[in-house]
Parts: sequence; C-alpha cells; structure tokens
Amino acid sequence: READAADPVLRAAARACPGAPDDPHVRVHATDTAVLDAAGPDDGWTELDGRPFEANRGYSATVGRDREGAPVLLVKGAPEIVLPACANASEPAAAGEALADRGLRVLAVATRSLGDDPGSLFADGDGDVLADLEFVGFVGLADTVRATAEPLISGLRATGVAPVMLTGDHPNTARAIATSLGWPADTEVVTGHELAELDRAGRARLLAGAGVIARVAPEQKLQVVEALREAGRVTAMVGDGANDAAAIRAADVGIGVRARSSTAARTAADLALTDEDLTVLLDAVAEGRALWRSVTDAVVILVGGNAGEIGFSVLGTLVSGDSPLGTRQLLLVNLLTDLFPAMAVAVTRPDDDGAGGPAGLGERLARDITSRGVTTGVGATTAWLIGRFTPGTARRTSTMALCGLVGTQLAQTLRGRRRSPLVVGTAVGSALALAAIVQTPGLSQFFGCTPLGPLAWAGVGAGVTTGAVTSLLPIGRLVPGA
Repeated sequence: READAADPVLRAAARACPGAPDDPHVRVHATDTAVLDAAGPDDGWTELDGRPFEANRGYSATVGRDREGAPVLLVKGAPEIVLPACANASEPAAAGEALADRGLRVLAVATRSLGDDPGSLFADGDGDVLADLEFVGFVGLADTVRATAEPLISGLRATGVAPVMLTGDHPNTARAIATSLGWPADTEVVTGHELAELDRAGRARLLAGAGVIARVAPEQKLQVVEALREAGRVTAMVGDGANDAAAIRAADVGIGVRARSSTAARTAADLALTDEDLTVLLDAVAEGRALWRSVTDAVVILVGGNAGEIGFSVLGTLVSGDSPLGTRQLLLVNLLTDLFPAMAVAVTRPDDDGAGGPAGLGERLARDITSRGVTTGVGATTAWLIGRFTPGTARRTSTMALCGLVGTQLAQTLRGRRRSPLVVGTAVGSALALAAIVQTPGLSQFFGCTPLGPLAWAGVGAGVTTGAVTSLLPIGRLVPGA
C-alpha cells in the first residue's frame, strides 16, 4: 500500500524531531508537532542528542538508536539544505519540486549510520552533520488556509492594496499557495537568500514589484518592511509572533492578531484584531479612506475655494480697474461657503464610502484643489460678465458676482455628498441665507449688494451652470503627476 511505503519516511522524520527543550519558554516547533502527531507514538526510539530547527540553519537533527541498532543520525529540513549533503538525491529532487508546486511544505529526510560512540556530533557546527547523508524521502505538509484568507486577498486587491506574502516555505510552495489565494500566476517571487546578498537600496529595488517573499528568516521581516518603505510603499504588517514585533513596529501600520499573538507583537502593534477573522481589515481600509476623503474634501473647500476667489478678484480688478467684490462681500463668501459646509463635509462620509481604489493622497488633493479653484473662478466670472453686459448698476453686477461665486462653490460641495442630510442641509441653508441677505433691503446694502430681479437671478444661474459644466472637465490634468 502507498501508505505503508510512506510509513518509514514519516517515522524517520518524526525521529528527526528533537525532544522537548529543557527551557519551558522555548516551544517545540510547529512543524515538528505536526510530524509527531502524524507519526504517532514510537516506543522503540531513544534520543541521545538533538539540534532543534532554526530558520538560519534550515534543518533539525537528532542522534539516537532503536532497540537493536547502532546510533544513527537523522536530519529533517529544507530540501535545498539537506539534498546537497546526500549522495543519492539527484533524481528525487524533481519529486520534491513537484510536491512544492502543489502548495505543500516539503521537508527532506536523510540519515547516516554512526559508530558505537557518536560523540558530540553537534558541537562543531554544520559540517559534521550535513555530510555523507543517505536520502530517505520527502514529507509534505499542507497548511490549512483560513476560510477568510481568499476573500481578504481578493478584497484588498480590488481596493488597490497590493498584499505581499512573507513565508519561510519553498518558493514553489509559496507561489502555489499565493496563486490559490488570488495572486496572479506571474507574481514575482523573491527569496530571503536573494535579499541577504543585497544592501538596503538593492533590497528596495528588488522588492518594488514583489508579491511573494519565500524562505524568509525571522530577522529578515524587518528588512522586508524597511525595503518596501524604501521602495515608496505605504506598509501595513500583520503578525502574531515575537519575531514579528520589530517588523510590526517599523511598518506604517502595525497589526497584531490578538487572539493568538505574543505579548511583544501586541505591544508593538498600532491596531489589534480581537479574533482571527482578518476580513475586518477590509472595513478598516474603507473606513480610513473615507476619513481621509472627508478631511481632504474639507481642505479642498477651504483652499480651492479661496484660490478661486483670489483668481476671480485679480482678474476682475485687471479688467475693470476695481475689485469686483467688496470687503464685506468677501467675508460673507467665506461665512457661507467655508464655515458650515466645510465642517459638515469633514464629519460625513463620501457617497462612494471611500471605496473603489487608492486614495491618491497628495496627487488627488492637488488635482481637486485645482479643479475647485478653476471652477469657482469660472462660475463667478460668468455671472459677473453677464452683469456687466446687461442693463444695471455696478452694485447689481457685484451682487451677481457674489451670488455666482457662492452658488458655484455650494454646488461643488454637494458633489460626492448628495446622500448626506447634514451637507445638503448646510448647503441649502447657506443658499437661502444668501438669497435672504441679497433680497432684504437695508441688509443687502450693508453688504454692498442690491436686490436682484428675475433677469439677474437667471444670469447667476447661468454662471453656476457654467461652473458646474467646467467641474466635469479633466482640469486636474493641468497638475503635473495628477
């Protein structure tokens, strides 16, 4: 039977797992636990000495004897470490690659007979261990992927977040698992060995487009995070082990899985997940982007709107020789467009809820400020020019410019916030307040205005409409890099 043929390999792999360490703070490696559980009890084996697995070593080993035999050395570890020490492993190497291509964690198992007195085999480094070995076979372990892993990866990629997988597994294993979770088949795989040969700048170049990093030693996780940041990426590190703490701290956002994380990982994390359902990170991304959008939209209202006011004032002064708006009118503009509408935008979510792609940060902010400034200037200038070329006084023209300026800005404020009762209420309230001020004799004169008739209000509407049309144009492309 196939199972019977595999039993000797599994038994040898179990015997290559060192016994429980004397130090209670050192845990048996999880891979060893899985192999021992699969192999079951072994009363015929007596361990004489052992060397536990370490990432920089790549193998574990034991010296022991069965009931009737002489002492033997058993080694279990990464195929690229163990196989070169085996004289009979040239052909089986392809079988190991095939197992890794199936997404299995592959361990090579080898042995060597020792004399009656094995001595202190582990005292002189790896040379005496990784020599003259006889290949026994491969053990393949299948990691159970969390049910939420695939939705998490697909969700992150859909929002423009590029996930990077760090693993100690073989590159082929890592690629197979990554592909099953949603990474493209041509995902670039980098190994810890390649990183170790480069300086910091070289690692940044190598990792700029990497999606999977295999054979990563614990101490290399920090180097990976630093290199990704050096490559210009905003990084979030998710981890739960003590060896993840430094990388969690170095990331822009450190995330600890509290349900099973070490004290060091929880202390280093900026954000702690209370259970193992990592899909809550999708909600965190959406919430963060919505918050950023709200803040930047408020900044756009303040900066872009004032830029448009300044541009319109300068243009009007150059054309007519006098400022188109008075001091009190400019104060009224800021009161009606910058105060309550901007505050309402800052505390409400955008209609698209921050989803649908990367936030854009600086480039998007510059683009939106430019668009609002130009749109505000166009709307105000159109209303002002209509006032100049239709019968009426200079005060009427100034009043139309004021209404066009405020109306254009309020119309832009409603874009992206039409579903927010607070924003709609403040925008409509500001528009009604402006109309009441303009149409109320005495109060209108106090602000340098005059009541407007139907023709003048139609001119204001034309200015606001022109501004709205202008806002639909790709004005942001005027900004380099936007």
